[in-house]
Amino acid sequence: MRLLIACFASALLASLFTVWLTSNSQSNSVLAQTGTGTSILEAPRNKEQVPLFEENLDNNGKEQRPQSESTALRITNEEAVNVAVYERVNKSVVNITARSQAGGLFFRNIPAEGAGSGMVIDTEGHILTNFHVIEDATQVEVNLFDGSSYEASLIGADPVNDIAVIKINAELDVLHPVTLGESSELKVGMKVYTIGNPFGLERTMTTGIISSLNRTLNVRDNRTIKAIIQIDAAVNPGNSGGPLLDTQGHLIGVNTAIASKNGQNAGVGFAIPVNLIARVVPQLIKFGRIIRPEIGIQHVYETDAGLLIETLTSGGPAELAGLRAPKIVSQRRGPFVVERLDRSFADLIVGIDGQEVQTVDDFLTYIETKKPGDRVIVEVLREGEKLRVPVQLTGSAPITRKATP
Repeated sequence: MRLLIACFASALLASLFTVWLTSNSQSNSVLAQTGTGTSILEAPRNKEQVPLFEENLDNNGKEQRPQSESTALRITNEEAVNVAVYERVNKSVVNITARSQAGGLFFRNIPAEGAGSGMVIDTEGHILTNFHVIEDATQVEVNLFDGSSYEASLIGADPVNDIAVIKINAELDVLHPVTLGESSELKVGMKVYTIGNPFGLERTMTTGIISSLNRTLNVRDNRTIKAIIQIDAAVNPGNSGGPLLDTQGHLIGVNTAIASKNGQNAGVGFAIPVNLIARVVPQLIKFGRIIRPEIGIQHVYETDAGLLIETLTSGGPAELAGLRAPKIVSQRRGPFVVERLDRSFADLIVGIDGQEVQTVDDFLTYIETKKPGDRVIVEVLREGEKLRVPVQLTGSAPITRKATP
């Protein structure tokens, strides 16, 4: 009897298990069709979900590659700006080769060659670069974006600000002038671009940010360029004279120097601001040089208290205004008459238009913001008394520094 009951129970459990399996199989089939609770293996494939390595053969047994709905290259917004800047300015940038003759042994001249960058600034063929790129060159060659080359002639130069303008005779369709921007509103942290020819690699683009503003850069004759832009974009030999650009592709500076122990990029580059460029270039094109305002002071001594006037231009603005240089004093010593300079008679310049003056560079930098015909107020100490002397500026002769007497 017990055996009969056990057999009956086993048969009943087997029937129930079979019913459960059948029901669960149907339920999974429904889930697979509706997409609810599906697994990767059971889910129906979307047309876009093509396995990367699935074998896909055509009727002839040849492999077919899946075609995506869009083959367009996707780039980020930042990359789009980079591309737009390059495409806008690339054709404006030129490669400059400057050839010269260097002295060698036995009085023989040895050919020398240097390279730099520049940019087209108008449709007449004027090209802006650094003065040091073409300095002492006997021949200057310019290579354009299309590979064409032209011999260039020097139009004008400003060694003090390391700026030069050269010119080529080229067809209008290969001249793509760069667009001038504005440098007075620049901020530290703004993104910048350079395009140039480092190591002869034409039209190479690098990016970075403005690291600092209003740096001073020593150039020549103990002069400095003010308001220099410091950048961290890669700048190497061959980049000199090339453009520094903002995110609109507008010119905001001219790359001119790097701070480096080995002459290669160390993340500290310097550019001349475009506002200085805009002031200088028209004069270089028109006159071939800078017509700097002349105050008529030829020599001064730098002292701790200010600038002691040593020599005035005879009949110049400063002399006509009443400024004083040392006077010659005659003294009799026995049968002889000895002449000497009395520097205590000379004026000591301490300021100009309310600004303190301590160096020749301070003085000249301020004068150069003016133009011939402008009037400035020179503040001097004369025999212990402070005076304000108005001086009307005329046209240009440099002032030089002398050693302390």
